[in-house]
Amino acid sequence: MIAIRRARASDAAAIGALHVAVWRSAYAGILPDAYLAGLSATRLAAGYQRDMFDRRGGYAVFVAVASGDDAPEGSAPDEATIIGFASGGRSRQEGLADGEINTLYLNEDYRDRGTGRRLMRAAAAHLRVVGCRSAMVWVLRDNPTQWFYRHLGGRVVARGQTRVGGQPVDQVAMLWEPIDTLLAATAAAPEA
Repeated sequence: MIAIRRARASDAAAIGALHVAVWRSAYAGILPDAYLAGLSATRLAAGYQRDMFDRRGGYAVFVAVASGDDAPEGSAPDEATIIGFASGGRSRQEGLADGEINTLYLNEDYRDRGTGRRLMRAAAAHLRVVGCRSAMVWVLRDNPTQWFYRHLGGRVVARGQTRVGGQPVDQVAMLWEPIDTLLAATAAAPEA
């Protein structure tokens, strides 16, 4: 079973480790190799844990947890494993949207199973609860999963650059306005 829930402070280490694994896989050849090799799961975990406690700007983290038959190979039978996470809060940059989804990372073995969509829905529902009428996400221009956001109805509304590993990297901002368009796109399909 795969469940989506609000992250707990005790999840921070697993979130940091997953962040590193996903970046090393998804951004190989896009971001500098030395930067990817130097990513620290411990440092990232500390940042996520700090943000979970802070909650400034309506910030929240949601995790996808696999257990039972859906648990990763080698897991203990009663062990639940974090296989993905999403985070967001009020937009860090004024003018584009009220809310921002900061992260969406998913273990490669769990893609194409609806888990990313469910994480996006949890983040979008949270943003609406904290008063956001629109949502956006910054995506590296060369991110191979940019199609996912387009599939959910995100439209490119801005282009920019960020610095990663000391190098400029092109990115695009994708918007859902109103936020209900993202909630509708991530709603569970009716059972036949």
